Amino acid sequence: MSNAGTTLNKSMPVSSKPKERTKAKKRYLKAKKERRKNRKTLTKSDTGGESGKRGPTATKALGSSGEGEDEENSASGSDAPDSDDATIAKPKEYQEEQRPRKRRKLDEADPPESELDVHAAEDDLRLDDEEVTVQASLLRPRSPTPVVALPSFPLPKRPDAPSKATLALQGLDKALIEAEIVDPSGLLAFDTTPDSDGGTGLSERTRRRLRDLGISELFAVQTAVIPFLLPPSRLRSLYLPYDPPQDLCVSAPTGSGKTLAYVLPITEALTSRIVTRLRALVVLPTRDLVNQVRETFEAVAKGRGLKIGTATGQHSFAHEQAQLVAERSRHVQGGSSKVDILISTPGRLIDHLNGTQNFSLQHLRYLVIDEADRLLAQSFQDWLAQVLSATKPPQRSEDLLETSTAYTSLLPTSNLSSSSVPHPDALAPAFLHLLDNVLCIRTDVDERKEPSCQKLLFSATLTRDPSKIAALDLHNPKYFVVQSQTDRVISKEEGVLNLVMEKFSMPSTLSEHMIVCDTSEKPLMLFYLVHARAVTNALIFTKSAESTARLVRLFEFFESAMSPSAEQSGAQIVAKAYSSDLSPGERKMILEKFKNQEIHILVCSDLISRGIDISHVSHVVSYDAPVDIRKYVHRVGRTARAGRSGDAWTLVEEQEARHFKTMLKGADHLDKVKRLRVSEKDVAALRPTYESALIQLKEAYARSTS
Repeated sequence: MSNAGTTLNKSMPVSSKPKERTKAKKRYLKAKKERRKNRKTLTKSDTGGESGKRGPTATKALGSSGEGEDEENSASGSDAPDSDDATIAKPKEYQEEQRPRKRRKLDEADPPESELDVHAAEDDLRLDDEEVTVQASLLRPRSPTPVVALPSFPLPKRPDAPSKATLALQGLDKALIEAEIVDPSGLLAFDTTPDSDGGTGLSERTRRRLRDLGISELFAVQTAVIPFLLPPSRLRSLYLPYDPPQDLCVSAPTGSGKTLAYVLPITEALTSRIVTRLRALVVLPTRDLVNQVRETFEAVAKGRGLKIGTATGQHSFAHEQAQLVAERSRHVQGGSSKVDILISTPGRLIDHLNGTQNFSLQHLRYLVIDEADRLLAQSFQDWLAQVLSATKPPQRSEDLLETSTAYTSLLPTSNLSSSSVPHPDALAPAFLHLLDNVLCIRTDVDERKEPSCQKLLFSATLTRDPSKIAALDLHNPKYFVVQSQTDRVISKEEGVLNLVMEKFSMPSTLSEHMIVCDTSEKPLMLFYLVHARAVTNALIFTKSAESTARLVRLFEFFESAMSPSAEQSGAQIVAKAYSSDLSPGERKMILEKFKNQEIHILVCSDLISRGIDISHVSHVVSYDAPVDIRKYVHRVGRTARAGRSGDAWTLVEEQEARHFKTMLKGADHLDKVKRLRVSEKDVAALRPTYESALIQLKEAYARSTS
């Protein structure tokens, strides 16, 4: 026993005296004390411990320091998270405070003094320092991470802008989008045999008359429009109260024969009329166009007995009234017209509607609006609304109908003698309900009668404004668009898009040029064209009547100084002004002299830029560049008409060149206009005469102002 006890006592270490701590142990204990101090400070500054929560995986990874903390925390029931926070771990500081006291005492136990234990203590110190650094980074303020991630949505982006074509077609009439595209190169020849009309729909009499006028074939726009306006005989009636005809809109290049396209079918349809009534109304923007269209009607309708009248304001109002209506002494409900066809300007037409008794549009069969884009763009005393209202019958009040029905039901049949039945007073079918007689009874089986007026719109630049087209109140309209197809066939959508986006078609026989020069050199460039390029039989367009008069005076001074002997012999080039400053008689006389080639150059404003047809015009000069593509189209359209060749020249100032080119480029027409470069050598011979003419013009204006 004593030996065993002695052996046991020898094997046990004797701790009578604690050993002195090493330097490593002191550093370890000092660092540990600092760590505890830091932990207490962080725990006090934490409000509720929310910012330190982490998942169980993070707690396990960050809390493991080789001392069995995971096992103790998992075994402690007080430290287990609730069910709601099952996925969120407690922060490290919270775990440190909840450690068992036994563990804390073990941390304070004396460390081993062996060399291996010293290295282990140093490693433990290093791991604890890393643990403190990680915990400090976790406790920094940050936004809480959501438990369940929201579904990711694509970032918003701006949609692609619609194309110009899509924007251009918005708001347009469906009938315009479905327009019929006509090739301008198509011609239709016809003969005078009675058996066949050649597909034109024209009678033998009309075809013979066209032959007498030198017309043996129809142009493209005429071959499309005339058969449409001359349907089978059952639809050629002058009154269609139960089946109103389709309206018509035509866009065709200048000089393509639009005037004859409506003159022929109107003349053909009105030949069957017996009683004279106002059945065709043609509205034009200028007096000159009115006179020109009247000449065309008179030439085609010769020998048919149709009465054609005009209203332009050229004559007195009383004179025009006497020419238009038969009776003004008493009121005639159906009107008393003296003419079958009236050609008028819009302003004078409104004067007669409001101031001429018995002037009525209720019998109107055709309403033609030529140069429609210009007429629809200008109000002219709101002429369109008044004309459309005059073609429609006013609605009769229901009270008046009920009173008439009740009164006639009380009348005995024997009292209805033939003398008590009034005459219809030449009312149109749609206006019969306006009779001031109780015998005019409407029943439930009566069909509503509609006006028979058919609207026909013609223009080289048909309006694309939906509001203007809607104001016409068109009935099931039909559109014809004449587009050039020189290199390829144009589809229906492309043809309509070209019309809407103002890409107009030009005659194929037209040559276009432009000269870019200084403002002071423009008159010299004009004289160069006249004398070096033989530009005669020409129309020269200026921007105003004042510019027209000034340019003509300069031209006269230049020609006098250029060849004094030519003036005496009569070989001098003659230029005259044609503008609104002249009286109607003077304008008519000058236009006649120009047609007879007694005048070589006509300097004019845009007064005759639309519709005027002068066959021998071979050149058009825009002395002042047009400001928009529509004006350019109508100016150059005065030449190269009806298949003839022609040249168009535009003098462009340097500051206007960019705008002019942009305008042509927007219409896809810039490559068709060739630039002509004029050097100083080309005009050297003309410059002295030009400077002399300028001096004379200056002296003439100085005398007139003084």
